[in-house]
Amino acid sequence: MAENETINEETQVALDEQPAVETQTQPENKTNDRKNGRNGKNFSKDRPRRPRGDRPQREPEEFEKRIVDTRSVQKTVKGGRIQSFSALCVVGDKKGRVGIGTGKAREIANAIEKGFNAAKKNMITVSMHGNTIPHAVVQKYGACTVRLMPAKEGTGVIAGGAARPVLELAGVKDVTSKNQGSSNKINTVRATFYALKSLRTKEQVAKLRGKTAEEM
Repeated sequence: MAENETINEETQVALDEQPAVETQTQPENKTNDRKNGRNGKNFSKDRPRRPRGDRPQREPEEFEKRIVDTRSVQKTVKGGRIQSFSALCVVGDKKGRVGIGTGKAREIANAIEKGFNAAKKNMITVSMHGNTIPHAVVQKYGACTVRLMPAKEGTGVIAGGAARPVLELAGVKDVTSKNQGSSNKINTVRATFYALKSLRTKEQVAKLRGKTAEEM
């Protein structure tokens, strides 16, 4: 017991004679990088900021976009099946201009973007009589037949399925539509599109015949 007490006293004396190790502390003025902002830069609260009213505003898009249908398609090749997506899109300014397009890609976002770009390249100007169409028209595309009839003011767009977005984005506010045969969305959209493309006003027909509107 005496030997153990002697060893403990010698150890304690050796520890007391060692120089004290100074602990390094971070300076008080150093703050966390998260509070400083990105890359540790210090953004002071007194730094002047540009008011939001002076910032450039995003310009509104010229055309309104509408996605009519998206579907997953597959192609069988020697190595297996390749899956991709197709999108049917319609664009228009609701002032007489409308376009349709389809896009196909491996990703759904790329397919939609391709569809909108194709629709913008395939724009037509619709001949209108006020808020309605100048005359009735029947258009067939594939196994789908679309019938468009003018309507009096306040009727609205009476159309279902894929024909409604084409008529709405074209700016037709009063019209009656009837879809016969196949209800395939692609055929319905194209039949409606070509029906609007075939419309002619009285003045346009008279000009083609070399007459005036009163002579018609």
